[in-house]
Amino acid sequence: MTQRKSLKYSFKESLLISALFIFFFQCSAPSKDNSYINDEPSLKSEQAIFNDYVDSVMNQFDYRADLEEIKKRDTLKAITTYSSTSYFLYRGEPMGYEYELSKRLAEYLDVELEMIIAENIDEIITLLNRGDGDIIAYNLTVTKLRKAVVDFSLPLNFTHQVLVQRKPDNWRQMKLHEIEKALIRNPIKMIGLPIAVRENSSYKERLINLEDELGGDIDIQYLPGNLTTDEILSMVNDTQIDYTVSDYNIAKINASYYQNLDIETTVGVMQQLAWSIRKTSPNLKEEVNKWLKMERAGSDFYSIYNKYFKNSRAFRARSKSEFYSLKGDKISEFDELIKATAKKIDWDWRLLSALINQESKFDPKGESWVGAVGLMQLMPRTAKSYGFINLKNPKTNLKAGAAHIEYLENYWAKHIEDKDERIKFILGSYNVGHNHVQDARRLAEKYHMDPNIWYDNVDKALVMKSKKKYFNLSIVKYGYCRGEEPKKYVEEIFERYAYYQEFVPTEAEQLVGMR
Repeated sequence: MTQRKSLKYSFKESLLISALFIFFFQCSAPSKDNSYINDEPSLKSEQAIFNDYVDSVMNQFDYRADLEEIKKRDTLKAITTYSSTSYFLYRGEPMGYEYELSKRLAEYLDVELEMIIAENIDEIITLLNRGDGDIIAYNLTVTKLRKAVVDFSLPLNFTHQVLVQRKPDNWRQMKLHEIEKALIRNPIKMIGLPIAVRENSSYKERLINLEDELGGDIDIQYLPGNLTTDEILSMVNDTQIDYTVSDYNIAKINASYYQNLDIETTVGVMQQLAWSIRKTSPNLKEEVNKWLKMERAGSDFYSIYNKYFKNSRAFRARSKSEFYSLKGDKISEFDELIKATAKKIDWDWRLLSALINQESKFDPKGESWVGAVGLMQLMPRTAKSYGFINLKNPKTNLKAGAAHIEYLENYWAKHIEDKDERIKFILGSYNVGHNHVQDARRLAEKYHMDPNIWYDNVDKALVMKSKKKYFNLSIVKYGYCRGEEPKKYVEEIFERYAYYQEFVPTEAEQLVGMR
């Protein structure tokens, strides 16, 4: 922790910060005769000075992609952070308030979603304005300073800021009035207190304003921008720092796990929390606001909020779990077995985990309506052909699944040369059978698509096999197929695999510091 020490900023951020500081000093610094600068008619107004500097900063950002560009590239890039409420992996599934809403926004826009992670929250607005993403899908407090450099959506929520402090060591044995006496309840007592916050946060702004209101200095201490509010709250709980400030909704859900924390001292008025859009993306902003109005009219919007900010039992369960990405790197309880199996078939174990999640949600006793059994949902007849019977035993099931994948690998190696492309054909065949996939290859070739490329070629031909016009053709030897299912199956496995790559580094990746 550093005392009033600036972090490293990009050149553009530094200009903006300089602008803001100059603005404040011009507003408040007395002249030699103790009159204020804004009383001097010959000088620019504070607002004009502020606007000039903001303009000088914003003119350096020439990235102007709007809704049309997002539609053209077919991807919405949503900037967020890893945290216990915004975006994380739990029991093999990506989750989070911002993640779920971003998915819904992408579906509304009819595009794919790509999550962009801000490693340093202090730089999140810079990432947006330089074009690393299209929208900040993270509940930023709407402040006047931020509104000068980004636009905000309609508010998603409202909250107020609170002082976060530890209860006395023996608070469980104390009476309520004794606990209250030991805690800071009157903000005036915050004068001189060491309160640690991120330097570019709205919490710092609130403390600076509070100093003016209280007529005294608070010992504001700055923390690195790569710390989330969750991590800072845990630092208070673990006695690494004494005090911090947090939005009440984040503090409340964390306090359900860190029960030594007190969060009941209010230090600010109710504020809006919203997502941010570049000022050069007015069409996107308009569409986001349309979507938000629609979402707020339904119940799902509030259910998603409650899921992450009010369901304290689920929060505590996640926080204690080894399958929670903010605590560890486990996907399921079968990770070691899956790693050994993946090594045998020369697959990334995270890809095999994505397939298993798709098939069974890691339920070793699961059985489908057609009789497929276990982790890899194999038909008993198929497993028996490889010499395996007890499919509810995870080890046996994985061996049988590996044998089937090896069979498909050997089959497709004769037809698809590229290994990465071949995996898609193996996955499609795992779902629907290699005969239907071969039908789709013949259809693809007939209709001038590439029979050796899966996406937008063979997967499209599989969908054609669900229509009488195509499945009755003489080249289609295996008839009707509900082709949308294997198409989605492969897409969803690779989407989940991408999340696993993001959240769960391999040992080699950890060694080279890729996380």
